[in-house]
Amino acid sequence: MVRDVVIIGSGPAGYTAAVYTGRAQLNPMVFAGANSGGQLMLTTDVENYPGFPEGIMGPELMESFRKQAERFGAEIHYEDVIEVDFSSRPYKIKSTAQEVEANTVIISTGASAKMLGLESESRLMGHGVSTCATCDGFFFRGQEIAVVGGGDSAMEEAVFLTKFADKVTVIHRRGELRASKIMQQKAFDNPKVEFMWHSAITEVLEEDGKVSRVEVENLESGDRSTLPLTGVFVAIGHTPNTSLFEGQLDLHDNGYIKTHEVTRTSVEGVFACGDVQDFTYRQAITAAGSGCAAAIDAERWLEHHES
Repeated sequence: MVRDVVIIGSGPAGYTAAVYTGRAQLNPMVFAGANSGGQLMLTTDVENYPGFPEGIMGPELMESFRKQAERFGAEIHYEDVIEVDFSSRPYKIKSTAQEVEANTVIISTGASAKMLGLESESRLMGHGVSTCATCDGFFFRGQEIAVVGGGDSAMEEAVFLTKFADKVTVIHRRGELRASKIMQQKAFDNPKVEFMWHSAITEVLEEDGKVSRVEVENLESGDRSTLPLTGVFVAIGHTPNTSLFEGQLDLHDNGYIKTHEVTRTSVEGVFACGDVQDFTYRQAITAAGSGCAAAIDAERWLEHHES
């Protein structure tokens, strides 16, 4: 049987696309992945998603998304897609357990934040370690925190975090920033921002299950020091989960899927939504919105391309 819609990926974008295509009676099949739910599964309190005045835990929010998609008939498989063929319709999608065909495909595989690679960093994610200042900055009001990185994103996050934190220390491996001059100047001019040059975090330490300090090594002298703080924001970039689509779809130079008219890709009937094509906003609410758009685009495309 050829499916009307197959959704590759989950998270706010994929599950919203499943809700909308399900309500349109397209019986969507969702390959949510072995690690379903996207980056919100690594987040504790989510306070900026509309409709939850007291906030909600990231995994709980994703569970609600999933249940709502299933309520409208979405068929969810917790398998990773390992191969696609968009050369002709129906399109072929192969997972770790099966192979299916689809008239339309919605891609919502997201992007993964680049990390430092420390075990403690992973363990304390959501407990003082974060990759999103917009999401989590509010929780660090009146505290001393660090931002790791030297690009535009790191400077933007550092400046943003000064709205809440008393002090933001930028820890950078080099002696100069990679950020644009205007972003550098904003950080340099902010009295709450300090810099640790030629430095790298070697360990994130905790107290009562939350970040309490970090060990920092000076990469020139080899000297180590301990910096007391309660938050570490890692801002060294994101990697879009698009390796599966190389050679199949047009990608930007940074690896994100190129879309036009919001969600349409370079292949007719294949749509992309969420962080896999958005390297500007990267918020749960914008991902959900683009998931809605992708579902509506797929439904309208099917109406005009009866197989």
